[in-house]
Amino acid sequence: MENQQQDKLHHIVVVGGGAGGLELVTRLGNKLGKRKKARITLLDSGLTHVWKPLLHEVASGSLDASANEINYRAHARKHRYEFQLGRMCGLDREQREVVVEAFHDHEGAEVVPERRIAYDTLVISVGSTANDFGTPGAQDHCLFLDSLGQAHRFHQLMLNAFLRKNHEAQEGRDHELPISIIGAGATGVELAAELRLASRELPVYGMNHLRPEDVTIRVIEAADRILPALPTRLSAAATRELERHNVEVQTGQPVAEVRKHSFVMKDGTEVPSEMTIWAAGIKAPAFLHELGGLETNRGNQLVVNQNLQTTRDENVFGLGDCVACPQPDSDRPVPPRAQAAHQQADTLYETLVNRLQGKPPVDFVYNDHGSLINFSRYTTVGNLMGNLTGRSMYIEGKVARLFYISLYRMHQVALHGFLRVGVIWLMDRVSRAMQPRLKLH
Repeated sequence: MENQQQDKLHHIVVVGGGAGGLELVTRLGNKLGKRKKARITLLDSGLTHVWKPLLHEVASGSLDASANEINYRAHARKHRYEFQLGRMCGLDREQREVVVEAFHDHEGAEVVPERRIAYDTLVISVGSTANDFGTPGAQDHCLFLDSLGQAHRFHQLMLNAFLRKNHEAQEGRDHELPISIIGAGATGVELAAELRLASRELPVYGMNHLRPEDVTIRVIEAADRILPALPTRLSAAATRELERHNVEVQTGQPVAEVRKHSFVMKDGTEVPSEMTIWAAGIKAPAFLHELGGLETNRGNQLVVNQNLQTTRDENVFGLGDCVACPQPDSDRPVPPRAQAAHQQADTLYETLVNRLQGKPPVDFVYNDHGSLINFSRYTTVGNLMGNLTGRSMYIEGKVARLFYISLYRMHQVALHGFLRVGVIWLMDRVSRAMQPRLKLH
């Protein structure tokens, strides 16, 4: 009987459990699912959620993902929505069904066949992937940080590389470890700082034959400065901070080709690199290109109106990095940033509640609150936008670090509430006091 009642409810399906998607289903479940006003379903290809801006910390080992991930099934039970494991591969708009590809285990055996999930309202929030711009060799020889799995793989490769070089140093052999990060946006810059921290911390835990100066960390940016999307002052401060920690910064020239143990610059210069990470640009997943006849742009993003509704279907919405949303008085869409996804989730929540009441959707207006760049445990720099004046204020040091940490805590509050986040914070403090400063396995 209960299942029959559920089937009659308006069914809202959210595809993608990233920051925006998970915050949205949490609020919808608490508001509509709990009161049986609607049926809420989250579809994601993984079983757990980790805030994507933290993946570079997972990769370097300064963050233990197992202590910071959220299990979708457990979270769904608490917040009154349903979770389905699977990857979206198609869309039947006429039948209002999401096509989910077959699920296989690690040995390739089919666990669940291809299936379809019916919806009344669909929200697509599948995030973004790295954009290698067709650079030869990038897919074969670069490491990426698009997912938790890739971050774990990077961490293991990094530990193995340090162990190998430490052994070579012990035997008196050449043991320099060149690491290169292609792309100097926020991810690339923050990853460089985390890797420098790792090079200084690992000798404390037994790899004492490898010195920090044996690990060469290089950041390459095609634009004329790092963090090209951010204010010049912030870019200059970030450059000084990287150089202060012996991170080489190369700007003004793109990478033309990536090889197994090197990469080639546009001018033909070949640079050795044992580990090469690609962090230059993002794009929406390829399967979104004209998905179900929906309008997409050159970067595979779904084109949406200002109310986050797709241009060709009033029952399909989008949010986050995978959509191109217009901004008032600007010819550029909303930037693909975590704060934008958070704000879009808030707006879309209001729209979907209104939708059940026959009220019009709410237009989304992006408010830029500034940018913060965290240099691991060394320092944080950034700028905050003044709500009254519209001008930015440069901050650094402990104050900036406090604001940076608060961004993640705000995400946690949206998912768990203030009381539970207080408990989580206390557990984090205890864990840091008892665990090593880097994850060593």
